[in-house]
Amino acid sequence: MAATGTVVAQRGTLQIADRVFTKIAGRAAQDVLAAAWAGRAERGRTPKVSVTVSGGAARLTLGVELPFPADLSELALAVQAAVTEQVTELTGTRVTGVAVLVERLVPAGAAR
Repeated sequence: MAATGTVVAQRGTLQIADRVFTKIAGRAAQDVLAAAWAGRAERGRTPKVSVTVSGGAARLTLGVELPFPADLSELALAVQAAVTEQVTELTGTRVTGVAVLVERLVPAGAAR
């Protein structure tokens, strides 16, 4: 109820497309990994992202390529944290999990 005693009309719902979650998560991962790729001729491919939204919460899976040598667990944790923060902040959706799958390690000086 509003302060004047009148009932506020129910407004409806907001539904966010899966591609929005995918875009936000992919960009967050790229931003975090940019420093790890700095100074290398080759960079990893854009992360592959899948999302499942259920009950107002999102679970994301990201397939990433990482530079090698590097602290892989530190990079994966940084990606998880950035994706969780950005998706939550920009969509207002609770993130219940972010799985980071390392699909490829790229040695320094490697060519595709």
